Amino acid sequence: MDDLLDRLRTSIGADHVLTEDADVAAYVVDWTGTRAGRALAVVRPGSTEEVAAVVAACAGAGVPVVPQGGNTGLVGGGVPDASGNQVVLSLGRMRRVREVDPVAGTVTVDAGVVLADVQAAAEKVDRLFPMSLGSEGSCTIGGNLSTNAGGTAVLRYGMTRELVLGLEVVLPDGRVWDGLRGLRKDNTGYDLTQLFVGAEGTLGVITGAVLRLFPATPRHATAWVAVSSVDAAVSLLGLAQQHAGVHLSTFEIANRQAIDLVLAHLPGASDPLGEPSDWYVLVELAGSASDDGLDETLESLLGEAVEAGCATDAALAGSPSQRSALWALREGISEAQKVEGATLKHDVTLPIARLAEWADAMGPRLQEVCAGVRLVTYGHVGDGNLHYNLNAPLTDGGHSDDDALRAAAADLTTAIYDSVAREAGSISAEHGLGRTKAAAAASYKSDVEVDLMRAVKQALDPAGLMNPGVLVPPAPGASA
Repeated sequence: MDDLLDRLRTSIGADHVLTEDADVAAYVVDWTGTRAGRALAVVRPGSTEEVAAVVAACAGAGVPVVPQGGNTGLVGGGVPDASGNQVVLSLGRMRRVREVDPVAGTVTVDAGVVLADVQAAAEKVDRLFPMSLGSEGSCTIGGNLSTNAGGTAVLRYGMTRELVLGLEVVLPDGRVWDGLRGLRKDNTGYDLTQLFVGAEGTLGVITGAVLRLFPATPRHATAWVAVSSVDAAVSLLGLAQQHAGVHLSTFEIANRQAIDLVLAHLPGASDPLGEPSDWYVLVELAGSASDDGLDETLESLLGEAVEAGCATDAALAGSPSQRSALWALREGISEAQKVEGATLKHDVTLPIARLAEWADAMGPRLQEVCAGVRLVTYGHVGDGNLHYNLNAPLTDGGHSDDDALRAAAADLTTAIYDSVAREAGSISAEHGLGRTKAAAAASYKSDVEVDLMRAVKQALDPAGLMNPGVLVPPAPGASA
């Protein structure tokens, strides 16, 4: 391995080949802190050419490569295993916005560009890059593409795969595929761009992307709405779609348990409504500078919702600061939950029409498995995605009983996954599979689907060196 490390130091500079424990520590544990590994080295190339040199060197030495973006993932897809034989390839130095074309509506960026910086580059030319995530200040475009990230704007703009036009990818043998074409129409063969989106670094390393831009939406109308149930939220969604049409950009849900955590742990957070509710919805309409009347549209919608019984109260943002305060309640949930104690995270999608019945049945079923488990539920009703997270029960002294949650974790997850599968849903809506969910996902897919995934992996990465163990498990009898 010394020969490989020497070659890597020659290719990208000794300062960017990290091997000391203190230097690699931040790269070998995921954001949740629950999955950690060991690395032969962490390498930090600064260009596509350097990425290609690293991948080619590792391929020649038979050493696996683990691509990593901002390391904000939740399923262990960007951290190495425990062998100490894998090279973590961090794209963190590749942060160049290569080109912004407001007429064509595109921006071309390095894979290491932070999502918030792409948003800022679009704003400078009065355009919008609509992807919005709680981690947008640290997650990177390469990671967003590799996991096909979702976020709070999927209802209007779609998942990441709908926001990308072209890619630049370093293949497992070190060759570079330049597919940086910003064309809306290109009917000349297989859509290779989409092949790499959502592949979690198992087919190659994304180093650059051409992304779609949209007209800016400086006008907003935002409300925090109390609803009695998930069923009421789904009914409210139907009204919102009728009233607001294309202006409906956000429709988020959260239960009271989630909001209580935010109120307890987020400095400055306050409840915008006088009385507590079992569930809440964050509704936002967005429009261009010429789109007048959004506030009136939202007020009319909420008035009809109260009359119809699918909303009980609402607070409308009357200023940018009030809008930010409402958004903080939604965006603070994940961090507040992390502070509270042990957490078991699930990222599921169901047909929207089945969400309410599923949620109503799932809660009591989980209490049978682990009495007192706290359901911290939030997500994106508009696309059927719930972050159905669980916090440990509280002891008689009011402390988080983390051991109880850990003991029941496997049974709790199985109950959720089995129920989602029965409803023709998905056990991973927007977080990817990583190492955590790869085997489970395969068990819920047909043999044909798993075989197709393995065939693609074998065709592009026959040596199995790109992020092994992630996304799809190896065939029986094969090495990881």
